[in-house]
Amino acid sequence: MKGSKARRALPGFGLSLGFTLFYISLIVLIPLAAVFFKTFELSWAELWSTITNPRVLASYRISFTTALWAGLINAVFGLLVAWVLVRYPFPGKRFIDSLVDIPFALPTAVAGIALTTIYAKTGWVGSLLEPLGIKVAYTQLGIIIALVFIGLPFVVRTVQPVLQDLEKETEEAAVMLGAYRRRTFFKVVLPELMPALLTGFALAFARGIGEYGSVVFISGNMPMRTEIAPLLIMTKLEQYDYAGATAIAAVMLTVSFILLLIINLLQWRMSRRAIPD
Repeated sequence: MKGSKARRALPGFGLSLGFTLFYISLIVLIPLAAVFFKTFELSWAELWSTITNPRVLASYRISFTTALWAGLINAVFGLLVAWVLVRYPFPGKRFIDSLVDIPFALPTAVAGIALTTIYAKTGWVGSLLEPLGIKVAYTQLGIIIALVFIGLPFVVRTVQPVLQDLEKETEEAAVMLGAYRRRTFFKVVLPELMPALLTGFALAFARGIGEYGSVVFISGNMPMRTEIAPLLIMTKLEQYDYAGATAIAAVMLTVSFILLLIINLLQWRMSRRAIPD
């Protein structure tokens, strides 16, 4: 009797867990371990010289800061887009909803070429911004716009199902108790959405850090100014400096893991607070 109680409701846990660990190791852990093993072919002096080169440090700063700004912009406007798609009926809603997923399907190189064409000095938008002294193409602003373009669906598709499952009765009760709409949103709705919003931000941020195709065209690839770390890795590979390329990648991987770990811890704490005692 006790043995039957100890059995799981769904059989096959051991087999499925073993397959899961094998799959994750084969697809994720082994390639990531290879990056570090290749990096350790360098001596400590060579490794330190590679990762602290001024050009490499500048590429780190550009990659992480532009990805951070793009992630924050996507968090705000992704929430707004998800809110409109869930809460308001309007003509063409399904069409607009399908447009959100276009960056998922569009090749990143095509996106980069299109954005460069639009935001160049002679482009449709760039020609309007040029008289105002705003330059987009071949600047860090252009990189941010490209990362916003490819990162928006991550936030929208993460927040949208949570917003659909959110009970409207809670908002109506808050309004009936005298809370203004702004207070209801920030005190009732936003706390429920924050874990999903943080997840969408983390996905958009992580995608932005490693993005190459959509950025390489609009950035201009100017060292110390608009050169991103993935481009520098490609440059090292073209020079057959595989250890140098993996050294740069290892630093990006480590910093990204730490940042994503912090974000996940914040998400976990917010989820714990949202669960009533």
